[in-house]
Amino acid sequence: MLEPHGGKLIKRIATEEEKKLFLSLNLKKIYIEKDEALDAEKICIGSFSPLEGFMDSETLLSVCRKMELPDGNVWSIPVILQVEDISGLKTGEKALLIDKTDNKPIAVIDITDIYKLNKKEIANTVFGTLDTNHPGVRRLFSKGDYAVGGSITLLNRPSFPNKEYELDPEETREIFKERGWKTVVAFQTRNAPHRAHEYLHRLGMEIGDGLFIHPIIGLKKEGDFDSKIILEAYQILINNYYPHRKVLLAGLSTSMRYAGPREAVFHAIVRKNYGCTHFLVGRDHAGVGDYYDPFAAHRIFEEIPDIGIKIIKFSNVYHCKRCGGIVSENTCSHPDDVITKISMTKIRKALSEGKRPPPEMLREEVADFLIKNFYLVTEDYR
Repeated sequence: MLEPHGGKLIKRIATEEEKKLFLSLNLKKIYIEKDEALDAEKICIGSFSPLEGFMDSETLLSVCRKMELPDGNVWSIPVILQVEDISGLKTGEKALLIDKTDNKPIAVIDITDIYKLNKKEIANTVFGTLDTNHPGVRRLFSKGDYAVGGSITLLNRPSFPNKEYELDPEETREIFKERGWKTVVAFQTRNAPHRAHEYLHRLGMEIGDGLFIHPIIGLKKEGDFDSKIILEAYQILINNYYPHRKVLLAGLSTSMRYAGPREAVFHAIVRKNYGCTHFLVGRDHAGVGDYYDPFAAHRIFEEIPDIGIKIIKFSNVYHCKRCGGIVSENTCSHPDDVITKISMTKIRKALSEGKRPPPEMLREEVADFLIKNFYLVTEDYR
């Protein structure tokens, strides 16, 4: 099994005694959004190893400009604590991070840096655009102009729907060990499973001892599938078509950033921390709209140092009538008139009208479940 990114699985969880002590102190309170509460949890359970807290200004600049942490480890996505009001906050002191949605104390931060953000530079380097129609850019610009950096200690897990589907990196590593999986292929998704996904899953099961299906169940943009629907649809597919000994399904409650190629690197690093040895990267990974070239997420792994997890790249996957099944452009040379492209936009449209998409796109059992339970995220992911 691979070592975590940076060589050590971070675990920063307060004991009950420490928790009581922290809560008894008269600490300055910083009220945070749900996405930041989930990020705090992921830092402290090791999902974001080797991060031990929210980024200071030096780390943020290094990530934006060089895609690496100050210690040289590859890292592609900012993990920052944005605040609007820095009055009363001081470096060298502690503060209590409070989830503003339910007034729950989540973590204690040891403040090492308080700084003003250059949002334009972050947007340009990470997302490649200043367009606030991009959900990641919109999120960045809608929050505070300052950031607070420092290591954190988890006091309580954030409340969030579908948390019962989650596993910590320590837990998945133990499960892989118990099952004898020496090679584990990770599959990232934010969508319900269609036939192209199934094609990648089966290839993953051929390559590795096991397949780890790990959908994002954190905050997402308007128009994405509801997380519970995604998880239950995957369970239908697994129960009906996959060998149970070869598959593990769990959710990952962190926000989609929609950062395209940079997010592909981030997703690979996170799955490495969960114990995976291989990571599947298909067309337009973590993309949104037309902001990224469909295969930019393939090329970026050729431009950065080896991150220690093997990247499996896939080209366009579709149904070919002449071949009689799901194929890729690497395995089929037939013309467009016998090809059915698998479009999630078309699938969503059919489902919203109560219609089954063609079986070349979606399994009937999955289609019937999605028609009955069709629900998309209807509010912006912030």
